[in-house]
Amino acid sequence: MLISPQQDILLVEDNPEDVELTLRALKKNNVTNRVQVVTDGAEALEYIFGTDRYQDRPTAQAPKVILLDLKLPLVSGIEVLRRCKLDERTRRIPIVVLTSSREEPDIQMCYNLGVNSYIVKPVDFQQFAEAVRQTGLYWLLLNESLNAS
Repeated sequence: MLISPQQDILLVEDNPEDVELTLRALKKNNVTNRVQVVTDGAEALEYIFGTDRYQDRPTAQAPKVILLDLKLPLVSGIEVLRRCKLDERTRRIPIVVLTSSREEPDIQMCYNLGVNSYIVKPVDFQQFAEAVRQTGLYWLLLNESLNAS
């Protein structure tokens, strides 16, 4: 699976080990899209909406997919999801929650807010790499999305 680098993947993850595992899994599966890593919910919102540190980023070039952890510093993943899905400019960006939480209230809340997929991170690297491979294959290669406008 070779995926072209036409748009970014936004990885929102505060755990450096999980960032490294995700990047390794993407590389192992030949995902060549540029991955932008942010480590808290506030920075994620700045990147997505092109404010503060990312005010020079063209917001017309939305990420192809957002991989979002829930347990984040400053602004929670659920709040990032809420703001993205409520805003006309970003509501169509696919958001995949990639988290360790199996808590039913978290899952329910995310689907109520419009998450596109909810994946619990497997502990085993091979299973994790396979989950990332399947996520990349679907959201970056198979899924047809509307052009952001």
